[in-house]
Amino acid sequence: MIFTTERKRVAGRGRWFLRWAQGLFLIVGILALFYVAVTLLHARFYQEVANNTLDRQMRSEVQHNAGLPRAAVKEGDVLGRIEIPRLGMSVAILEGTTSRTLRLGAGHIEGTALPGEPGNIGIAGHRDTYFRELKDIHASDEIRIQTATGLTRYEVDWIQITAPSDTAILAPSTKSAITLVTCYPFHFIGAAPERYVVHAHQL
Repeated sequence: MIFTTERKRVAGRGRWFLRWAQGLFLIVGILALFYVAVTLLHARFYQEVANNTLDRQMRSEVQHNAGLPRAAVKEGDVLGRIEIPRLGMSVAILEGTTSRTLRLGAGHIEGTALPGEPGNIGIAGHRDTYFRELKDIHASDEIRIQTATGLTRYEVDWIQITAPSDTAILAPSTKSAITLVTCYPFHFIGAAPERYVVHAHQL
């Protein structure tokens, strides 16, 4: 009789703990979904703000005196917009590659040419958000870069998988080119071990 009562008591505690754990996991799941939803909504809203900022820059550029020096860019500044028509991709280019900047758009890699200027322009993006469509890009696809000074068109030369330590892909170039970088594999869980690189030359 004593053993039966004890077993019932242990079973009762086990059921209580199971219900408590289920409730906790449900709350954590709801909070995680809420965080993702808020982050995505914020990013979408920011894309609209960035596009409006670029439109203002383009209108201002028409009135800008070419002889005046440009102000130095800082982290998070809107530099332009990258479009890949075949993939239906369009995203704002921001200065820098901090985690906050890459949550809001594609990031210009410091030390590479600025969008709209000659040289090798390096742009990074997250594989699970703005650069997700790069998994379907092909050689000869067109890439467009819109800045306040105008539209520049590029054609994809090659696609390469490389190590994160491979900085040669961002080497300066006398020819106008663009290098897009994201993590690889695209569906890898956690910190991806490789980089997916798309290189294109100016048309």
